Amino acid sequence: MLEDATQDFFSCLVTYAILKSSYGQMTPQEYNKCVELYADRVYRFILKNIRHDYDAHDIVQNAFEILWVRHTQVEFSKARSYLFTTAYNNMIDIIRKVKRMEYVEQVPEGYTGSFTSNFEHKQLIDLAVERLNPVHRSVLLLRDYEGYSYKEIGEMTNLTESQVKVYIFRARKKMKEILSGELTETNGNGGRRSKSS
Repeated sequence: MLEDATQDFFSCLVTYAILKSSYGQMTPQEYNKCVELYADRVYRFILKNIRHDYDAHDIVQNAFEILWVRHTQVEFSKARSYLFTTAYNNMIDIIRKVKRMEYVEQVPEGYTGSFTSNFEHKQLIDLAVERLNPVHRSVLLLRDYEGYSYKEIGEMTNLTESQVKVYIFRARKKMKEILSGELTETNGNGGRRSKSS
C-alpha cells in the first residue's frame, strides 16, 4: 500500500513536470514571429545608444540567439521584454569591456549655419541625447522613442519604477540644459552667428 502511494506520488510529479514544461513554451513559429516583430526595434534602440552599426548588429544577433536557446523557457507574450532586457544588458557589458564612451559626436568646428531646419533640430537633439550617461539615455529612449511604460522599462533595465521615473526626469532636465546651452551658442555671440544677421 505504501508502494502504491509512493508510485502515485511520483506519477503525479512526472505529470506535473510534463505539464509545467509544456506550459508557456515558445514554439519555433512564435520565435520567427518575434524576429519579424522585434528585430528592427531592438536594433534601432541599441544603435541609438552606441552609434556603431557593427556592434549593434552583434548585440541584436546575440539577444536573438539567447532567446532561441531559451525559447522553451520564455513565453511568447514576454519575448519583447526578454529581448530588450537581454540586448540592453549585452550592450552595457560591451560598454564596460571597451571602457570608452567616445560615442559623442561634436558639432563640426567652424560651423556657421543656424539650427533652424527640422533636420538641424533633430541633429541637435541627437547630440544632446548622446551626451547623456548610458542609463539616462537608455531609459529616455525606451520611454520617448520606443514608447514603453515605466513598469516595462524597469523590467528591462532591472530598475524600480520609481528609479525609472527619476532617471527620465533627470535625463530630460539634462537635455534641456544641453539644448539651452547649444541654442545660446548657436544664436548668441558664440562666434557662429551674430544677432545682427
